Amino acid sequence: MRTVCIMLGTLLLLTSLSVAVQGDEAEEETIDLFNGEDLSGWDYFLVEEDAEMEDVWSVEDGILVCQGEPFGYLCTEKEYESFKLVVEWRWPEEPGNSGVLMRITGDPMMLPNCVEAQLQHENAGDIYGFQGFQVSGDEDRYLEDPERLGGLTGVKKIKGNENDPGEWNKYEITVDGGDITLVINGEKVNEATDCDVRPGKIGLQSEGGVIEFRTVKLTPIE
Repeated sequence: MRTVCIMLGTLLLLTSLSVAVQGDEAEEETIDLFNGEDLSGWDYFLVEEDAEMEDVWSVEDGILVCQGEPFGYLCTEKEYESFKLVVEWRWPEEPGNSGVLMRITGDPMMLPNCVEAQLQHENAGDIYGFQGFQVSGDEDRYLEDPERLGGLTGVKKIKGNENDPGEWNKYEITVDGGDITLVINGEKVNEATDCDVRPGKIGLQSEGGVIEFRTVKLTPIE
């Protein structure tokens, strides 16, 4: 009887250790793209060649602050293809324009070849493809203009769900193969299908308004 109890105890211990290890592995899968301290792991592009990253981007009390000028974007050094991305942002001053850029490839430029989850005030939730990046979706909300931005495609949001200026907003972006889904503050606001699939960098735009970010986390999707 004692032997059976020891064996059961050992089995329970091994099971607990296995669950703990699996939990640790799950936590390790989520990547803090912004570490709350500095701009480690990030690169940048600005339209003004003599401008430096620090002229536009800074970290203050754990918050990533973008001045909005000169125009350009901050981007990850690494590339990602399919993932779940959480971005928290707010407009501390007059609301302006920005965006979350994904699958960035090709030559750096103001709006590179990529797909954007729009952050522009009152338009957050729109999805756009620039420089020929293809997206598709509901035909009532779909747009296409081959003459703009190297070939523009897009899907307008289903509805808006932004908080008032000055308050924090939460983007939950799922990029899974050719499908993209956007959730703002807990509400699904848009989805796109048949998007171009390839690894690319993640970017945050500088586009004319002071904007702050406190969370930029990515969980890869295998």
